[in-house]
Amino acid sequence: MSSFAPPAADARLGEREFIAMMAMLMALQAMCIDSMLPALGVIASDLGQDDPNARQLVVGVFLIAAGFGSLIPGALADRFGRRRVLFGSLAIYILMGLACALVTDFTMLLVARALQALGSAGLSVLPGAIIRDRFGGDRMARAMSTISVVFMIVPMLAPSFGQAVLWVASWRWIFGGMALMAAAIWIWVFLRLPETLKPEYRQRIEPGVVAANMWESATNRAAIGYVLGTSVLLGGLFGYINSAQQLVAEHYGAGERFPLFFAAMAGAMALANFSNSRIVERFGARRVSHAALLIYIAVGAGQVWHAHSQHESIWIFVGLMTANMCLMGFIGANFGSISLQPFARIAGAASSLQSFLRMVIGSVLGSMVGAAFNDTAQPLAYALFGFGLLALVLVLYSEKGRLFRRITPPGVARPVPDPGMH
Repeated sequence: MSSFAPPAADARLGEREFIAMMAMLMALQAMCIDSMLPALGVIASDLGQDDPNARQLVVGVFLIAAGFGSLIPGALADRFGRRRVLFGSLAIYILMGLACALVTDFTMLLVARALQALGSAGLSVLPGAIIRDRFGGDRMARAMSTISVVFMIVPMLAPSFGQAVLWVASWRWIFGGMALMAAAIWIWVFLRLPETLKPEYRQRIEPGVVAANMWESATNRAAIGYVLGTSVLLGGLFGYINSAQQLVAEHYGAGERFPLFFAAMAGAMALANFSNSRIVERFGARRVSHAALLIYIAVGAGQVWHAHSQHESIWIFVGLMTANMCLMGFIGANFGSISLQPFARIAGAASSLQSFLRMVIGSVLGSMVGAAFNDTAQPLAYALFGFGLLALVLVLYSEKGRLFRRITPPGVARPVPDPGMH
């Protein structure tokens, strides 16, 4: 039997284990970002980097490289199956994580981070394709939201993990710890995840076929507005992540309490995803996400007002940012499921292209927002408000000017639950 053969039929995943596994795969990418935040100053100092804004490159380079890397694994997974590509992505994540732990200068760290992001991009691309293989319609949105709840718990704790490592050891052990976590997940996937790609959906690896699939994914009007809308909203979120340590820990004076504030905000986002998973099948992914986007814009206006107020407060900022992140919990999973609905046959290619657009556009915009940090919350506030307005325009394009419609995509069947699903 091949070393990449799927598990026996009686080892098929139930829904709860499936959700946990997909969430942990996605969370590995988030761990590579969020666990670094408390250590950015120490890393830059230890590796001889004196520019305070340059430390953001440890995050920004990873995000941009992950975006470009997202173009590759989807087409491979449409040809060779999901499992093989996942194994390769996890292996590169582990090896380059160990390389990051051993670097001796700042440039080497950035190179290792870029290679890690490029090689492990399948961890952000393939869970979406695997979920699309298994679910459709609003049920897919519910599954994505439930996965996002579990997914958010890990990055919610990631800055605390990074801070705890700094209390007892070198920052290098942050990378070592993530490599060990990825090794454990590699074993879990190997033992428990069956191949989800249907044999009749396998695609040829030919330039013409790949280009046609990518073009189909990029030109579908019903999907592209949601993909680009998510991209610009992620630009605001990444802008916050890039500047969070400087903004919250330094400007607002949170200091070592910064991981606690970060965890509280991420926890609220996880709660929003849980709430979305409870209501989305009843009201529909479009209705829920459209309402959340309009409120998001209103909250962004409040952030602009507060950033210019003479009575700035960390508590008001945290409250507004928490509301913003909660609304992302009602937007992200729903936008993602809507944008993948038309692509059952080429879910891997579509997931690759969509992940590429989201990550590259989001990280470039996020890096611009982070680089604009000027010891105030104003650049971030304007970005969140402006990106919300732009996302609304893009969604209106996909929906041909109408919001709050509930659409059942043609040909989407409600799957019969697997044995063991609850």
